[in-house]
Amino acid sequence: MGIASGAEWALPKDAPLLTPWSGQVSPENALPEYPRPSMVRAEWKSLNGLWDYQITAKDAGRPEKFDGSILVPFPVESALSGVMKPLLPGQRLWYRRSFAIPDAWKGRRVALHFGAVDWQCELWLNGKSLGSHRGGYDSFSFDLTQGLIQGDQELVLAVTDPTSEGWQMRGKQSLHPGGAAYTATSGIWQTVWMEPLPESSVNSLKIETDALTGTLRLTVDGYTPPGKTRVEAIILDGGKTVANGGGILGKEITPEIAANLAWYKSRSSYAVASMDIRIPDAKPWTPDDPHLYDLVVRLKDESGKQLDEVRGYFGMRTIGRGRDDKGNMRPLLNGKPFLFMGALDQGFWPDGIYTAASDEALRFDIEAAKKLGINCIRKHIKIEPERYYYWADKLGLMILQDLPSGDQGDPITDRPRMPEAVAQCESEMRTLIRQRWNHPSIVMWEMFNEGWGQYDTLRHASWAKQLDPSRLVSEASGFPHHGAGDVYDVHGGIPPKCEDMVGIDSETSGNGLSVTDHQWPGKPWATGTYDPLTGGETTGAFPELHPLDENSKRWYGETTRNLYRSAWNEAEGNGNSGMFKVQLYDVETESNGMISYDRKVWKVDPELVSRAARGERLREDVLQLLPTSGQGEVTWRYTFSAPAQDWASPAFDDSAWRQGAGSFGGAPQGGRSRTRWTSSGIWLRTEFELGSVPEKPMIRAAHDEDMEVYINGHPACRDSGVLNVYDDFPIAPDAAASLHRGKNSIAVCCRQTTGGQFVDVGLVDHGKK
Repeated sequence: MGIASGAEWALPKDAPLLTPWSGQVSPENALPEYPRPSMVRAEWKSLNGLWDYQITAKDAGRPEKFDGSILVPFPVESALSGVMKPLLPGQRLWYRRSFAIPDAWKGRRVALHFGAVDWQCELWLNGKSLGSHRGGYDSFSFDLTQGLIQGDQELVLAVTDPTSEGWQMRGKQSLHPGGAAYTATSGIWQTVWMEPLPESSVNSLKIETDALTGTLRLTVDGYTPPGKTRVEAIILDGGKTVANGGGILGKEITPEIAANLAWYKSRSSYAVASMDIRIPDAKPWTPDDPHLYDLVVRLKDESGKQLDEVRGYFGMRTIGRGRDDKGNMRPLLNGKPFLFMGALDQGFWPDGIYTAASDEALRFDIEAAKKLGINCIRKHIKIEPERYYYWADKLGLMILQDLPSGDQGDPITDRPRMPEAVAQCESEMRTLIRQRWNHPSIVMWEMFNEGWGQYDTLRHASWAKQLDPSRLVSEASGFPHHGAGDVYDVHGGIPPKCEDMVGIDSETSGNGLSVTDHQWPGKPWATGTYDPLTGGETTGAFPELHPLDENSKRWYGETTRNLYRSAWNEAEGNGNSGMFKVQLYDVETESNGMISYDRKVWKVDPELVSRAARGERLREDVLQLLPTSGQGEVTWRYTFSAPAQDWASPAFDDSAWRQGAGSFGGAPQGGRSRTRWTSSGIWLRTEFELGSVPEKPMIRAAHDEDMEVYINGHPACRDSGVLNVYDDFPIAPDAAASLHRGKNSIAVCCRQTTGGQFVDVGLVDHGKK
């Protein structure tokens, strides 16, 4: 019954791609953090680590011997498991390990919790079956109490998983990965752990908040001996109690009911207590200020003796929908209209597939999104472990949560496929909502994605809204739409303006770059990539990906920045309330991420993207060194004919060029242009005086289309595409260092291929006001 020693586990030498955290994993520290931050008990024991394993035929009984060791909780297909083998539909995966019950737990119930097991499993304790579970994403528990023996205990778990050959909810997992389908996850993939429970114990908490009134509605359910048990709730802010409340478990148990239960020799009864608690001067939760309150819930008997205690947290946040001052339907956060600016996130890892190597790795993805300036992630057809949402709650990132897709319905007819499939999948969907509904970061449920397994669309949107009215509900991400829910969600376009629905584009801009030495095996792909001949995007579908280099990184960053900037600039007119780039990081061969799949390489400059994603307006408290046309009048030398190669040099003779006041453009720019420009290209030069060296110089410009700026002959900045509002651009170090007291020169080239022309360039100092 022994478990293989730690020396028998190692990362496979042929592991295809590792992350910065892969080498930190060992049998002694496999995800050691408490797995349920929303409801913490002081005593617990992790069963992560090495288990024995064996793969047999699906119809085979328990194996006589276990030939290998597997590192739990990493799926058997993953490198971090130490196994890296697929589990086929005709096979069964067996786990075994021994453990001891701490002496301090004697006399209490012992609960065994599985964060998630994909897909169907059966558990034996000391040779006796305790039951089975189906579902790849929801957590579940067994009461071990009656099956415990003296000394060491033995657990055996058997798992089967049809993956893409079944109807069950599975998201993007496939037995034949490629394109937008990825390596499967089978078996245990979230933490396995135990905790002791008193006879009177809290089973779960439901937290509902109203940020506008500062009210917490807390519902506590649990088990109590026949009689009344007091519930105490204490709310703390920074360790200081700011509010409290109370209720009664078992208030339904009258003396007559108590007598009946005593006659039946009942030891406990399930009960529910709800309470409303007002918090004075409540601090709202927002992505910019993700304030969290601590929560302590205690059960006490009628004499005041404490029976159980759990600790959690909550954010005071309210999500809804309503009109902005322009009449557009918007999502509301704490009563105020806002826009979703986000990215798709599929929750895959090259070393652990569905399971991050460490808590630090989970946190990295949240922090990366924040670094990019985005306020929201669409978690794409995967439910994450609780600790992911804990970090989103704590660091301030909103989540549009997809429910995992399966094959339970026919989207063409909007009808279910078979009774077994719809009963299982709908039950799992309801369970997943209940298990994650206390997280303030989750602001929307996406019921289906692109028709996968979709059926009874109106009914699903209705029951989800009834089950959880505190969040927005999208009936279908992408398509097909039937007219239910709060959100009209399209993929790759601007949603139509709807009278009573919020419009978003939750999946767009799938262009990308390959990253040498940081790529999953196979041919990388994206819907578009960098074209070095034009400096823009390639034409045609699924081109050969350009590798990441200085020029392609600049193009990719500018393209991504322009996506967010355009969404902000056009939102008032088109009513769109959300834009989501595909995607936060590469996933296997799909290489359209802003970060490489191994999380080691940034494919965009996050500082370039972040200001656009946040919708930041230009700073007005800056020193104007060379004014744009809105701030003053500057005379430029200009030509429409391509000049000599040294045209940007300070010594270049531009006396033969024309003179005109900035800005420059054609009729489509309306009255913005002071000097007419209608050709395919324009070259500009001027000189300006500086009284002192600027502290933080930046180019301020608007342009249509591609712009290059040189300072004192040095390349200063480039930007592609259409920028129809002014923005500030960092200046290359050599160009910034060349700025000096006295006379300086600036040269600009702007090229135009289609539509209207426009260019206006100035220089500001962000270090001085």
